[in-house]
Amino acid sequence: MASQVVPPPGRTTEPGAGAGRAVVSRRSVLKGVGVGGAAVLVAGTGVVSYRVFDNGVLDSGSGEPYDAWVRWREDAGPLGMVAAAVLAANPHNIQPWLFRVDATTVDLFVDASRGIASLDPFDRERHVGLGCAVENLVLAAAARGYRPTVTLLPSTVDGTHVARVALEPGPAVRSPMYEAIGERHTNRGPYTSRLVPDEVLDELGAQTAGLDGVAVRWLTTPDQKAAFGKLIADATEAVIADDQQSRDGFAWFRNNRDDIDAHMDGLTLDGQGLDRVTLVLAKVLPASSRGAGDSFWLEQTRTVHTATAAAYGVVTVADPRLPVQRLTGGRLLERIQLAATVNGLALQHMNQITERIDREASLGKPATFAPRLDEALTTPGQQALVAFRIGYPVRSARRSPRRPAAAVTR
Repeated sequence: MASQVVPPPGRTTEPGAGAGRAVVSRRSVLKGVGVGGAAVLVAGTGVVSYRVFDNGVLDSGSGEPYDAWVRWREDAGPLGMVAAAVLAANPHNIQPWLFRVDATTVDLFVDASRGIASLDPFDRERHVGLGCAVENLVLAAAARGYRPTVTLLPSTVDGTHVARVALEPGPAVRSPMYEAIGERHTNRGPYTSRLVPDEVLDELGAQTAGLDGVAVRWLTTPDQKAAFGKLIADATEAVIADDQQSRDGFAWFRNNRDDIDAHMDGLTLDGQGLDRVTLVLAKVLPASSRGAGDSFWLEQTRTVHTATAAAYGVVTVADPRLPVQRLTGGRLLERIQLAATVNGLALQHMNQITERIDREASLGKPATFAPRLDEALTTPGQQALVAFRIGYPVRSARRSPRRPAAAVTR
């Protein structure tokens, strides 16, 4: 559910690094400034051929880090359910899950070593991502001939044990949403000007069967979108002005193919919604600093993400502080994403507002974003859990790296 769009760290990782040498930043390329001269400079030093190899220009979206997207149907048993679950949406692609599998049960645990620290101080996003994984487990169980029963927070002594899916024999049901699991990707690129019909949004928002206390609030009018977009942009600016939040987000960017192969997680250039030419140039040229990357993210937020959103959706619950409601909200979020995929829609998580709300609360600071969010939503008895933008994509989203089921099963 990563909201950030920043060129990842490379050998130049902080402002001022590499002083005394001419370094062409990716940000300058992405802004269309001096592309020709930059390419000549890098080619003249023999760096292009190295970067083409080192940053996976020729094998984008393929190989072991991406095999999970093409092999998730192969196992007909409970391990195959895990193979579907690891493709779920989750914050910054940290993949915060561990599974325990036997013939009749799949248990889901928090991997406490995987988090985004100051961006998620109360585990809001981590629990939502785990809820998304639960939904994929349920869909994959039905497709494999099981009748699943979900129990959230099944243990009174182990807080990391977030869900148990009990399995009984049943009819095999391959729903369109199950089929969409391998095609669902966060799309951070531009969306077209085409509006999403109200009946389609109603269909997406109606994916609440069996999920108590959760709903989705749509923001569709020009005034609503303008106000919410401004709130997102302001929150983005506050995130990058917070040095710790900036560092904690930047830590999950994988700069080159070696990093992707080693970790099989995190955010990559392939996932940033760039057009093909810009993506290749961004991979070939030296990486941006953290500061330049933050500036690029803010610019993209203002000129692409909020500027091209056809609508915003906000998953709401009675109390976002409760893990069970976060997990349930995550299940709804995954259903919406899969249904959106079936309908040819793109979706991108926009978590900056709630990240600032939780950050201010964790530091004991006066709330500046919470009142503005409440004013934008006007949903009595319900509070925002997570937000996203939705629309028809200009181009398809690319795959993110994922660890295989065997690597996260114990």
